Amino acid sequence: MLDKKKQRYNLIEYQVQDKELTLKKILLDKLNMSVRFINKMKKDRNILVNSKYQTLSYETKVGDLIEVKIDEESNHFEPQNLNTHVQYEDFDIMMINKPPYMVVHPTKSHPDKTIANGIMFYLKDKDEDPRIRFVNRLDMNTSGLLIVAKNAYAHHLLSQDMKDNHVTKKYIAIVKGLIKEDFGTIDKPIYREAEDSIKRIVDERGQKSVSHFKVIERLEDATIVEVLLETGRTHQIRVHLSHLGYGIIGDELYGYVDENLIKRQALHAYELEFSQPRTKEKLNFKADLPDDMKQLIEKLKGEK
Repeated sequence: MLDKKKQRYNLIEYQVQDKELTLKKILLDKLNMSVRFINKMKKDRNILVNSKYQTLSYETKVGDLIEVKIDEESNHFEPQNLNTHVQYEDFDIMMINKPPYMVVHPTKSHPDKTIANGIMFYLKDKDEDPRIRFVNRLDMNTSGLLIVAKNAYAHHLLSQDMKDNHVTKKYIAIVKGLIKEDFGTIDKPIYREAEDSIKRIVDERGQKSVSHFKVIERLEDATIVEVLLETGRTHQIRVHLSHLGYGIIGDELYGYVDENLIKRQALHAYELEFSQPRTKEKLNFKADLPDDMKQLIEKLKGEK
């Protein structure tokens, strides 16, 4: 791989190291590109060797420079200055610290003022125009770390890593009640009973779902718990903790609600660790608890 400081979000470069490999084999095995992505780049004639278009059967030579141009139309999200907290950025990804009460991308009920709108403003201000894709998702009332891919290549590799459980995803939750065990594993399938239902349940008809928990601190009839996700089902942490009998404080669907304590579910995506899709450098990110969860802990300790 070439100097990472010179890489761009819309150009993948690779210097051939091995003899007698076809262009297609390098794209598949060395750059881990999907067949679908390669075919699209081929159709657009965006795969070059030494600045010249070549077929996939081309026999490369040591020192050849392969360039794959990613020509994508930008998203049509309206740029809005929302003071989006970009914790990290490189040529492939952005790490966003999402505040509570914000939707990730526009929907019919939330057409603007989303994380996506804020990112588009941030990128426009930098004169960049990529097509952004969210690698992980958080509910509106869940705070914490979001990975955003700046091209289809990065999104494919990170999504595959997510699927293969090569991404470490840790959350902090504050639940009602005192969890007796210091740590444990919840291996219970999660199921949606009806297509038009938001709520999920633990049911043998569901998808395999595994969460590992560790008690951080026990408070007054409440527990601060760290949850490590092995799978990534919708509402997984909320469903699993509720199934144990310890609903998340503020969770209207599965937990215990007291608006004098907190006005949303006390759930925060606080740590992510994964490999940068292009350079394979190990990246680790943490996001401090937001103020409302810190205040909840103080209230539960009787300090306020």
